[in-house]
Amino acid sequence: MSTQSSIKNEAFVRHFKSYPAYKSSVMEWLGEVPEHWDVKRVRTILRDKDGIKIGPFGSSLKSEFIRDSGYKIYGQEHVISGDFQIGEKYVDKNKFDELNACEIIPGDLVISMMGTTGKCQVVPDNIEQGIMDSHLLRIRPKSTVHPQLLASLINESDYIRFQVSTNSKGSIMEGLNSSIIKNLILLLPSFNEQRAIAAFLDWETARIDQLIAKKEHQIKLLQEKRSALISRAITKGLNPKAKMKDSEIEWLGEIPEYWRLLRFKYVLLLSRGVDLSAEQFVDGPYPVCASNGIIGYHDQYIAKGPSIIVGRSGSVGEVNYVESNFWPHNTALYVMKFAQALPRYSYYLLTVLDLKSLSSGSAVGTLNRNYIHDLPIAVPPIEEQEDIVAFLDRETVLNDHMVKKIAASIDLLREYRITLISAAVTGKIDVREEAA
Repeated sequence: MSTQSSIKNEAFVRHFKSYPAYKSSVMEWLGEVPEHWDVKRVRTILRDKDGIKIGPFGSSLKSEFIRDSGYKIYGQEHVISGDFQIGEKYVDKNKFDELNACEIIPGDLVISMMGTTGKCQVVPDNIEQGIMDSHLLRIRPKSTVHPQLLASLINESDYIRFQVSTNSKGSIMEGLNSSIIKNLILLLPSFNEQRAIAAFLDWETARIDQLIAKKEHQIKLLQEKRSALISRAITKGLNPKAKMKDSEIEWLGEIPEYWRLLRFKYVLLLSRGVDLSAEQFVDGPYPVCASNGIIGYHDQYIAKGPSIIVGRSGSVGEVNYVESNFWPHNTALYVMKFAQALPRYSYYLLTVLDLKSLSSGSAVGTLNRNYIHDLPIAVPPIEEQEDIVAFLDRETVLNDHMVKKIAASIDLLREYRITLISAAVTGKIDVREEAA
């Protein structure tokens, strides 16, 4: 989070009042806490015997034990998505009885142990009866702890992340295990106050999420408008009164009568990049370009800009415009050579073509330039290409500026969401009256 965003978010939460009195937590990294809140270890708030449990060994749920119906198997995909209705993996009654210690019930907390490690969800009321798999850890708190507040602490609290990163090897949330979870220190008020905080956070985060969803929809509409604008200019030109002809190509439809229909290879050619390992990067003025942007610099170049790079494998079909001379990072890229089209016009043309649909080979896919070279494309005169580029550069800049502005406001809302949750669960703000 940027300093500017932090200042703004702190200002947003200032209108919430603080608690009347605070006390020292005796832990420097935790600081002061509300005077009436308790500082507890997770192990003290768990039910006896079944309070914490890791899913069964993978060998207990081999493919031969999987059924199409029976008792459901829950995994990290349910926790990461927050949707416990998805999935169609089941075990029969015999296997369920064998592994019933791994059953999850409404009100339990389940934490992912792989993938998005440390993600936590409260098991909802409407689940099918079932068990968790080896990738999940289950927490079953006492009735004195509100499950949703505990989940918010695990998911959102900086002081919980600090403890996990301090007590596990590697990066944050790596090496997560039941011992680390049991020894986490929590800040907890009374159950009624926990419920009030959880209700407040449910209301506020739902409101923030709705705002984010609306803004994401605005971005989607702007992106659709941008794509439609480019597609029309590239396939129809800018003159609405131009006499048209049938291209006899489904995706092109009618095109200006004087435009030429040519195979891609007579207008543009794709050549592979040249391998350059990270160890060969040196200080220099020329960018080393991958499909996702500049990844380093070199003192030599082998491709002249302006040009275009296209993902051949990996980021298949991804198109990037490069203004300066550069070094294409490796053979996973194609570099464009121009014959009868301007580089910038070609860039817009390639954004209209669905290059990803032309990938072939492995599951990852590889973009075969032979398929692309045979594509029919409509080519206007160079002067008209210049006019189309000028128009699209002007219009897309305005569109992209709006998208960037909305995206920045979404980032601010997301950061505010985190700040608000953290302030509420650590007692920096008193939300009891807000939830009343």
